[in-house]
Amino acid sequence: MIVRAEQPSDAAAIRAVHDAAFNQPHEGRLVDVLRVTSSLVSLVAEAQGEIVGHVMFSRVTISGTMAVALAPMAVAPSRQRRGIGTTLVKAGLDELRRREEKIVVVLGHPQYYPRFGFVPAKPHGILPPFECAENAWMVMPLAEWALNGVTGTVRYPPAFDGV
Repeated sequence: MIVRAEQPSDAAAIRAVHDAAFNQPHEGRLVDVLRVTSSLVSLVAEAQGEIVGHVMFSRVTISGTMAVALAPMAVAPSRQRRGIGTTLVKAGLDELRRREEKIVVVLGHPQYYPRFGFVPAKPHGILPPFECAENAWMVMPLAEWALNGVTGTVRYPPAFDGV
């Protein structure tokens, strides 16, 4: 398996992975819109020439401070629980560090994302713009000082409205 940057020819395969993983078309459509509006990093996992996973990181703000959201991420159902998602997230976070991004937020499984360094966001004063389980709303500083003085509600791009 290789992890690489998304290419224009990958769009249909990426959408198929999201549609299959979530058993509905919302995330696939979201990826299509984010790709042209606010995506910073979009990576695919490819095995034997087939796209088997995808992760996207998009620009968000926290009371005017630039940050990044990890969303959406999907792995083909037949390939789940094999480390593909973990590999994609690690590669994406490495790329964000290379680009000198400072803060990443995620709404996700509280048993999964802490392995990468995500912690509950609310104790840091970083709030979601929607109702969600407090332990599923997480933040990760990519620099030790990144969260100093940063508080407020995260603002997602309009593409996330209604997802």
